[in-house]
Amino acid sequence: MLTLLKNATLFAPEPMGLRHLLIADTRIAAILGPDDPLPMAWPGLTTVDLGGRRVIPGLVDPLVHMTGGGGEGGFGTRTPELTLADAVGSGVTTLVGALGTDALTRTPANLLGKARELAAGGLTCLAYTGSYQLPAVTLTGSVGSDIVHIVEFIGVGEIAISDHRGSQPTVQELARLASEARTAGMIAGKSGIVFIHTGDAPGGLEILREVARTTALPLAQFLPTHINRTTRLFEDGLRFAREGGRIDVTTSTTPELLAAGEVPASEAMARALHARVDPTRLSMSSDANASLPHFDKEGRFLGLAPGRLASLFEALGECVNDHGIALEHAVPLASTHAADALGLAAKGRLAVGQDADLVVLGETGWAIDQVWSLGRQIHRRSSE
Repeated sequence: MLTLLKNATLFAPEPMGLRHLLIADTRIAAILGPDDPLPMAWPGLTTVDLGGRRVIPGLVDPLVHMTGGGGEGGFGTRTPELTLADAVGSGVTTLVGALGTDALTRTPANLLGKARELAAGGLTCLAYTGSYQLPAVTLTGSVGSDIVHIVEFIGVGEIAISDHRGSQPTVQELARLASEARTAGMIAGKSGIVFIHTGDAPGGLEILREVARTTALPLAQFLPTHINRTTRLFEDGLRFAREGGRIDVTTSTTPELLAAGEVPASEAMARALHARVDPTRLSMSSDANASLPHFDKEGRFLGLAPGRLASLFEALGECVNDHGIALEHAVPLASTHAADALGLAAKGRLAVGQDADLVVLGETGWAIDQVWSLGRQIHRRSSE
């Protein structure tokens, strides 16, 4: 299957100007300049003229609750599963699924089945084994075995720290888990990342620092998210990134979370860049279909709203339009950096040999015109 995408104003994420992309099956076979001869008469070649529209890499979302989340307020507060219809138009072409608070009525088998369902619709869908609590729930009996033997499992998460809903892991427990995931990842050629849910308790990220101080494990073995949920946690996250760690901010939000002091994701990215934090240490995730709960001062449940996959693309637009971050510097925050942290070498960039995952932006404003995943168009905006 050969496809020629003509006249793309390419951000790969670096700006490349007007280019033509030749896609062979699922990968980018060539990137041609405006004066290069085009393969117009090859058998089976499909040509699509993008008319100079901006093209960016497909977004990489390191935290999606594909099977739904919630339940903190009882069974009536469970959030729904992610649907393929919602996913394909979001601009996200690579999703990493996770269990959350509820690993009792939702299971790794359920998560794996959902990842394969979405993959059958054309997306790249991966997952973490485990959930908030330790010992980690697994499919094969251990975290290491899940990572080695199940293609989709690239690490473990999201493990909760500094949160009343977690299992309050010790330094030793977290170090042992990270060592198992890291070694299994090395065997399987994966990152073995330990994806961390960070709550707003005073401990913040200190337990991760303690693991790094007392073991041979690097800070970058962990990827803590929700770093923008409070100003105090955000400042702690900036220090963590300067110390050699990576941090991830959440794009889904609610008025209650913002009123309680959450830093909007785009503002968090702008502030981190202004503070000269290494940009490669920064990423954003949607927390799609998770519950975004709010509690009173005694931890009693007050209500929730579901996370949204589309919030990742929206926050990227806010980075560009509201905070003046150049598109080539904003795009990696929602694609390249997460791909690198997760060890996904074929994702997050538009280059020869990379997976043909891309988003075609609208001619005006901040909107999605087309989404291509693994060389196939999976979404096109209606002309109406």
